[in-house]
Amino acid sequence: MKISIKDIQGKSQGEHEVKFALVENGKGTQAVHDTVVAYQAAQRSGTACTKNVGDVAGSNKKPWRQKGTGRARAGSFASPLWRGGGVVFGPKPRDFAKKVNAKTKQLALRKALSERLQAGDVVVVNDIKLGSPKTKAFVGVIKALELKGSALIVSQDTDKNLTLAARNLPDVTLTNSESLNTYDVLRPDKLVFTKGAFEKIEARLSKD
Repeated sequence: MKISIKDIQGKSQGEHEVKFALVENGKGTQAVHDTVVAYQAAQRSGTACTKNVGDVAGSNKKPWRQKGTGRARAGSFASPLWRGGGVVFGPKPRDFAKKVNAKTKQLALRKALSERLQAGDVVVVNDIKLGSPKTKAFVGVIKALELKGSALIVSQDTDKNLTLAARNLPDVTLTNSESLNTYDVLRPDKLVFTKGAFEKIEARLSKD
């Protein structure tokens, strides 16, 4: 499969042959699902915490004697039935991470990127170099590339001017070729790669 390359003015700069094997038909669908679920689970902080009966501060003294008061028997101020008492089966800090092996992650990324390429949602640019960290200059690049909706910019390395220029645009996010994952590929309307970043991704996906 060939994909066209543009410059930041939106002019064609030739074509590039995709060097990794595209995933077609239904293969890889489960890998994508497993990888995205694992990614989202890993984003959960897992810090929710409640006190059970043993964690509630207070005396172990019986509130009143067992018989003779006319009230229901009670054994502890920390009872879950009482205001301020412990919580039954409440949440405790936990790790939500799920294990996904490296080959499954690679298949998922290859499947997701294959579908975006086939749908025409991938734009490859020679390079994105801004002379200053001005948002106005970056907006000009977005207009020249005819990007509508949300977009993910994937650069080869972190660029300070690009980072500062894009941070005021709510529909634009940045990442680099090393950090790109399946969830990133699926989320935006358009994917914009610099040529160097796309070649790095190809190298990642060509490994056995």
